[in-house]
Amino acid sequence: MAGGSFAVDAPSNGFLGKITLSVVITCIVAASSGLLFGYDVGISGGVTTMVPFLEKFFPDILRKAAGTEVNMYCVYDSQILTLFTSSLYLAALISSLAASRITTALGRRNTIILGGAVFLAGGAINGGAENIAMLILGRVLLGFGVGFTTQAAPLYLSEIAPAKWRGALNTGFSFFLGIGVVVASCINYGSAKHTWGWRLSLGLAVVPAAVMTLGGFLISDTPSSLIERGKIDQARIALRKVRGSSIDVEPELEELIRWSQIAKSVEQEPFKTIFERRYRPHLVMAFAIPFFQQLTGINIVAFYSPNLFQSVGLGNDAALLSAIILGVVNLASILFSTFVVDRFGRRFLFITGGILMLVCQIAVSVLLAVVTGVHGTKDVSKGNAILVLVLLCLYAAGFGCSWGPLTWLIPSEIFPLKIRTTGQSIAVGVQFITLFVLSQTFLTMLCHFKFAAFLFYAGWIAVMTVFIIFFLPETKGIPLESMYTIWGKHWFWRRFVKGLDQDNLP
Repeated sequence: MAGGSFAVDAPSNGFLGKITLSVVITCIVAASSGLLFGYDVGISGGVTTMVPFLEKFFPDILRKAAGTEVNMYCVYDSQILTLFTSSLYLAALISSLAASRITTALGRRNTIILGGAVFLAGGAINGGAENIAMLILGRVLLGFGVGFTTQAAPLYLSEIAPAKWRGALNTGFSFFLGIGVVVASCINYGSAKHTWGWRLSLGLAVVPAAVMTLGGFLISDTPSSLIERGKIDQARIALRKVRGSSIDVEPELEELIRWSQIAKSVEQEPFKTIFERRYRPHLVMAFAIPFFQQLTGINIVAFYSPNLFQSVGLGNDAALLSAIILGVVNLASILFSTFVVDRFGRRFLFITGGILMLVCQIAVSVLLAVVTGVHGTKDVSKGNAILVLVLLCLYAAGFGCSWGPLTWLIPSEIFPLKIRTTGQSIAVGVQFITLFVLSQTFLTMLCHFKFAAFLFYAGWIAVMTVFIIFFLPETKGIPLESMYTIWGKHWFWRRFVKGLDQDNLP
């Protein structure tokens, strides 16, 4: 039985719950933290094509673009320009590692609120920036905000949602992330021709931050987090609110308390515990899935799509409009994933999305090689530029229904309570360090690799799809407290958990 292609039935523990209005509202507020990450992803690439922004901070790029013979792949190759984008992700890496302890000590909700407040400050500084130092400072604060919210929000969603609907509700984070990308792209498109347009684009980051921060005060923390901090009565109230008044929550509350006590009974540092042999499958997934997600190339495409579309023959307005189209396609595919992830499962979406992305990346590479020449100096016709856009839209659709939402879902649902925040911290940290390296090097790689840069990502997509086929078991419908059952039945991972007392697994 290859790759854990079996199905695991959810244990019948009677705690699966149902969708209530309170669950929906609470999850919407928590998921809206995805707006912060999405807004930044959408705003960065568009701002770096705005002439007033480049005139003020990066005039060398404009001089290079005005050259008599321009290599289309190298126009935007500037380490300082890429530092403007990538500095946020280095800061997010640092804060995501610290956020593990903060999320445990303060709770999921309070960490989300903290992240929103810091992001708001960063947006205000960026909007009023007068030099590159202010730009980078603002980006660093934005990064701290993103690090806190991406650590806490997926955990919040997985812990608050009934097991049967956990996949759909957790994808809300990616859905709001997609909304942030589209809104930011639209703002870029509308403000691009104004001398102060870049300030508006960067400064409006305070709006989603304020909305999410204020919304955080209206929701309660998750029962698991409250119990973890000894607030049993508050946990009971929170559980009644999200499960509905007609549900007897005492059995579920007692189960959560039992698991919390088991977790606390092992007096060991979580960062040491997670490296134990029994947690090897969890740790591998925490590293591999976010690492692979970034090597799909999606965030690179999102950051630099305006630069790319402008380089291949579309004008500035058309390039920004193309970025909007790309974002809308991604958003629609995330919405599709929301409706099918708990029906067809995580593995099905991972595999089908991976195949679609692989085909599109290869096609883009071949097309660019043919129409721009080996050195990238040939002009590209409007028709071929539009074809590149179509292929990248299909690629974005494949990502949006698979690696986009599922990368946030899987790490947040597979870890036991004792190391849940630690596991999420590692997963987020891996994502941001990979994203930092890729975003800092992409424009240089594009300049040197030219069309083969897309083959680079295609190769990784092939590797990660094979990894999913063989090593990721299905997790749909499994309650968080019973998630350990999937590893003992997997053809490869069972050797790491064989012989353990699963009933007392902390």
